[in-house]
Amino acid sequence: MRLPLIATLLICLITLSYRTHAQDIPNKEQQIQAAVMAAPEDKRAEATVLGFDAEGKVVTLREGSNNMVCLGDDPDSPGFSTACYHKDLEPFMARGRVLKAEGKSPQEVFDIREEEAKSGKLSMPEAPTTLHILSGKEGKFNAQSGEVDNANYRYVVYIPFATAESTGLPESPIIPGGPWIMDPGTHRAHIMISPPAQE
Repeated sequence: MRLPLIATLLICLITLSYRTHAQDIPNKEQQIQAAVMAAPEDKRAEATVLGFDAEGKVVTLREGSNNMVCLGDDPDSPGFSTACYHKDLEPFMARGRVLKAEGKSPQEVFDIREEEAKSGKLSMPEAPTTLHILSGKEGKFNAQSGEVDNANYRYVVYIPFATAESTGLPESPIIPGGPWIMDPGTHRAHIMISPPAQE
């Protein structure tokens, strides 16, 4: 008698959890509207947009026609964070998402992509490519205004295997918001530009 009852309760809990999670995920239009806020204004209308389905999996919400890919805010992560990046970065980004979904740690993700980039298995951009990020610990998309509240921009320019010597950049910012190179000499070498937070 107890086994069917336990099974029924488990099914109810799973169903309730699924419905609650689905309710937490904005609809397609809202996800697109929020995601493209990280892109330069002239790139928003034609950008490809990736978002989340009812199960929280990354899906393509809109096929674009320009060189920009935008990833919506993850409903399972606190705060707000969207990113738009050059399409040549998609293999790198997609590989990271797969490895993260497999339960790999950040260091494991880095090491695996480093090895694959060096071997040529993972395609990396041949030219500098930019990632635009709009995020905030207290950030939230305001569906009524169509704006993101309590979020700030930062920019990342990927230059695989670049170094401080090859770019002339420091390995830490000289002034607040100043550019510097992070992960120099690796597949993930990139210029960090973090403008001071707006009041």
